[in-house]
Amino acid sequence: MASPPFRFKRFLVEQSGAAHPVGTDGVLLGAWADVADATRILDIGTGTGLVALMLAQRTENVPGVKITGVELQEDSFRCAQRNFSASPWAGRLSAVGQSVQDFAQNAVDQYDLIVSNPPFFTETIVSPDQKRQLSRTARALTAGDLLDAVGRLLLPHGKFCAIMPPAEGRRLCEWAALRGLYCTRETQVFARQEKPCERLLLQLQRDPYPMRRSRLYIYEREEVWSGGFRALTAAFYLYF
Repeated sequence: MASPPFRFKRFLVEQSGAAHPVGTDGVLLGAWADVADATRILDIGTGTGLVALMLAQRTENVPGVKITGVELQEDSFRCAQRNFSASPWAGRLSAVGQSVQDFAQNAVDQYDLIVSNPPFFTETIVSPDQKRQLSRTARALTAGDLLDAVGRLLLPHGKFCAIMPPAEGRRLCEWAALRGLYCTRETQVFARQEKPCERLLLQLQRDPYPMRRSRLYIYEREEVWSGGFRALTAAFYLYF
């Protein structure tokens, strides 16, 4: 069954045909990524366009911002196109339907900010849904491919932000350091205080600045959002 549209305060995300519906990971990344001084932004694996739309909202008062979403899966690409066109920021959003490997090879521009909610499941047992396989396993986009693309596309002063499970995120940081990209900001995401870390929000840059670490708890207690999660996402969710 197709996922119904997901309504945020300032925009609607239509999800028909997309490999993955709106999820907390994308919302966290879109709200957390540092948009300071970013006028050229790239969203790798844009899916429905959620993260790109959030970044467009966050930068709507900054002149000249252009945001590009790259998406290999055809139905998701078309979905992102529709969501971009229907948004209040249609003039600064564009979607490209190809792999980021090909995009990086042919790109003329470089970017101040690159974001990605990348594929991270590398297990041999994967979803039987081919769309979900393509968007959520590392067969279409390995960590090495992702980092090589970022290396080509990131401006010298730029930032690369991603959200990943802890083990995959640590490996990504190790591989990135070998390519001259260093983790300068990390937020560990927990469902609740008594639970283990479920995600890492990561920021990588070319210069090894001092590392900034923090923690974010989604729930204060059962079914009660934490103050930190509310503060981070209040500009987007209807119920905050």
